Amino acid sequence: MNRTYMAKQGEVARRWYVVDAKGKTLGRLASQIAYVLRGKHKPEFSPHVDTGDFVIVVNADQVRLTGKKWDDKIYYFQRSHRPGGLRRFTARQLHQRRPEMLIRQAVWGMLPHNRLGRKMFAKLKVYAGPDHPHSAQQPQTFPFPLG
Repeated sequence: MNRTYMAKQGEVARRWYVVDAKGKTLGRLASQIAYVLRGKHKPEFSPHVDTGDFVIVVNADQVRLTGKKWDDKIYYFQRSHRPGGLRRFTARQLHQRRPEMLIRQAVWGMLPHNRLGRKMFAKLKVYAGPDHPHSAQQPQTFPFPLG
């Protein structure tokens, strides 16, 4: 009788991948990054175990948005739970202040919103420019072509 394999936390081998966001569309890029962070590209994927890999995103300041999203898409950040504590930014304003937040927010929305999702999200490293401090991990190219 065949048994279904379920991954265990200690058995997961993690890799590091580098993604260049230069000229890539935000939503398509974020969905592929979330796919790798969850570990769905691996045959040993288990939904209750973090089987994903680390992802480093460089050149986040050169990501693309299509249509009128630069001015119409609004990001909300809760600074406090008091009146007037809600901060609103358009995608253009957020890109000028902290361009890596565009990618982080898009990927966060595609991961599970629980303890496991927070663990997966911690493996995402986003940098506005082409340099990153993770060269010691010997990053590899992405496991499939980016669209």
